[in-house]
Amino acid sequence: MMTTMSTHQRAVEHIRQSYADIPGDAAPRLAKATSNLFRFRDSGKTAKLSARDLDEVISVDPDTLTAEVQGMTTYEHLVDATLPHGLMPYVVPQLKTITLGGAVTGLGIESTSFRDGLPHESVEELEILTGDGRIIVARADNEHQELFRAFPNSYGTLGYALRIRIKLRKVEPYVRLTHIRFTDADKCMLAMQEICESRTYDGEPVDFVDGVYFDPQEMYVTVGRFADRAPYTSDYTGMRIYYQSIKQRNRDWLTIRDYLWRWDTDWFWCSRAFGVQQPVVRSLMPRRWMRSDVYRKLVALDRRYGVIARIDRWRHQPVQESVIQDVEVPVEQGARFLEFFHDKVGMTPVWMCPLRATGDWPLYPLEPGKLYVNFGFWGLVPLPRGQFDGYYNRLIETSVHELDGHKSLYSTSYYGRDQFWQLYNGDGYWPVKREYDPDGRLLDLYDKCVRGR
Repeated sequence: MMTTMSTHQRAVEHIRQSYADIPGDAAPRLAKATSNLFRFRDSGKTAKLSARDLDEVISVDPDTLTAEVQGMTTYEHLVDATLPHGLMPYVVPQLKTITLGGAVTGLGIESTSFRDGLPHESVEELEILTGDGRIIVARADNEHQELFRAFPNSYGTLGYALRIRIKLRKVEPYVRLTHIRFTDADKCMLAMQEICESRTYDGEPVDFVDGVYFDPQEMYVTVGRFADRAPYTSDYTGMRIYYQSIKQRNRDWLTIRDYLWRWDTDWFWCSRAFGVQQPVVRSLMPRRWMRSDVYRKLVALDRRYGVIARIDRWRHQPVQESVIQDVEVPVEQGARFLEFFHDKVGMTPVWMCPLRATGDWPLYPLEPGKLYVNFGFWGLVPLPRGQFDGYYNRLIETSVHELDGHKSLYSTSYYGRDQFWQLYNGDGYWPVKREYDPDGRLLDLYDKCVRGR
């Protein structure tokens, strides 16, 4: 759906007034229809901030190759608006219900990140409700440029994105995929590095790069190239499962829309935890339910009622720890991380997505121009006897930073306060926090992302 700028301005006034009406001793919490965070918080003394009517596309301009989008708009809705014009955002995070505001104030990534960085790097302008209740417009070249640069990875602790102007790029109707198998992690990382640096494979241009690690003897780099025609197209929204196809064929074709959402139907591979990859269950499951947001709601229900833990106790199974993380490690250290992860954690598959930051973003200090690999892993791991919840996640945090990497904050974190502010640039954060939220109405980044308040 599309809206108008005048309707948007009315929605902005509504949320501004809603924010002003929240008592000063209550922490605001943004009321959103969807969430892709895995930091489940106790409610405490909080107040819901209405974001009504801030979830639509305002305009798509094929001439300037930009879109004006409200902050709570999902990438699914934005892509539906841009593809008829033969356009897409530079980076489309892999799950349909990730919102534009969530991807900018948090982090997102996808297979164009080897070239275009993270989603916020193609943002031209942000309209923000700040912690002190102002509505400001921030750009890289105006008086609010420090807020513009600090907004990524601030997770709503500096304010909320109400409107975003984002750059678009031209696309073709199809994507041709090539899955390249490796039996050695060092060779896999080297090949990924060479492909990303040359932006070619087998003498042809490359538009997309990611990969999957299944075990130490089987991993794949997938390269994608735009195409204006295709001999066939695969459908992974029904009985067939995308990640399993990577092992089964070395060449595939998808429409551009199906490519962008290839991971969403099964939430990568996490749908197996709900039995959705069993043929009988899958045949009975309505397609409209095979979506990441449906599975996320099931996780939230389990978190609330402890169903899996009860079943594990009934079956005399060990207590399991939730290990849901995305980490960035320099490509040169990628094989070492995979070795550590296989030996100490043992969860598979693992998503591998190369990225290169195109600018300097103070709260997520990746070295600009340096190639990193995002390793994404999501699931439950049985705890060793005598260990407690947090054991694996702490091991991962230690390993990542020993390898000069960095960790996204959308899930659980265990850092001490001093270490956290060293890793996430407290020197860059606090001056902006004091400027735009001097009374501390919003939580600070450590309290929100580590203490989970």
